[in-house]
Formats: sequence, structure tokens, C-alpha cells
Amino acid sequence: MTPHGRVLCLCFVMIRKTIQIAALLALTTGMAHADHPVIEDATARQSGTGWIVSVTLSHPDTGWEHYADGWEVLTPEGHSLGLRTLVHPHVTEQPFTRSLSGVRIPGGVTELHIRARCLVYGWGDAVFRLKLETDTSGN
Repeated sequence: MTPHGRVLCLCFVMIRKTIQIAALLALTTGMAHADHPVIEDATARQSGTGWIVSVTLSHPDTGWEHYADGWEVLTPEGHSLGLRTLVHPHVTEQPFTRSLSGVRIPGGVTELHIRARCLVYGWGDAVFRLKLETDTSGN
């Protein structure tokens, strides 16, 4: 093989390896994002002096090493109103709904933001927006 042919062959091998590495990185990045919990639905209702927020979420829990371990209720400005910790995996119960009671929603707030997390990847970027049907201003 001529020196020119060897250079072309080496370039081809390097391009092929680069494409394989890029494909692997794209695949693993996509898998990481797919493993964040997904909030399927949420409701909020007044109860006494507070609110009960119920959240239905799904996540491909695999056991104690990787499961959805919580969700948080926030104002649209990002102030935390409550955290619901999930203390065990829900491998065979998907999706599942859990509630948090005693949530104090400040007057004038008309929408809640809810985010979820898992043990492996932490908080997801997705935010579920829940419009409140009842006025929180006390009117």
C-alpha cells in the first residue's frame, strides 16, 4: 500500500471511531434524560387552613438503587411550599399518586409549579404547571 493509501485508510478508521463514539454519547445522554420522573397529573384542593396537593408520576424504577424519591411544590417564582419525599421504589406500581397535606399557598398565587427527582439523576428540568381553581387571596 502506498503512503497516500495508508493515510486515507487511517483517516477512514478515525472517522468511523468518531462516529461510533458520538452515537454512544448521544444514546447514553438520551437515556439519562429518559430516566427522570414524569409528572403525569396533579391536583390541589383546600383542606382547612392548608391545601392537599396530589401528584401522579411515572418513572422506570428499578429498585432501591434507582427510583423516584420525591417531588416539590413551588410558587411560579421558585419559592418552595413543600417537599414530598418518597421513601421506597414503586417498581410494580406505575404510575402512582402520592399526596402532601398542609401546604400553605400565599395569597394571590394562582398557579403552582411541581418538579420531581430520582436518586440517580436528581431534579428533572421539567416543571408541571397546575392552575388553582380557588382564589388564594382570601376573597
